[in-house]
Amino acid sequence: MTPRHLRKFRELSAPSRQLLTQAIDRLGLSARALDRIIKVSRTIADLASSERIESAHIAEAVQYRALDRAYFRTG
Repeated sequence: MTPRHLRKFRELSAPSRQLLTQAIDRLGLSARALDRIIKVSRTIADLASSERIESAHIAEAVQYRALDRAYFRTG
C-alpha cells in the first residue's frame, strides 16, 4: 500500500484516531511506524469484515508493534 492508498482506505473512527494519537505520544512512533500500524490495522479490520478501522484494530496492531520491538531488543 502506498501512502496515497493509506489515506484512501484508512477510515478511522474518532476513538481509533484518539488511540492512535496516544500510541504515537507514548511510544514515540515515527511516521514510518505509524504507516505500518495503520496497514496492519486495516488488515485486521478486513479480517473482521469491518469497513472502518476501529479502536480494537488499532490496539491489536499496536500490541504487535510493541511485541516486535521487544523481541528485537532481547533477541
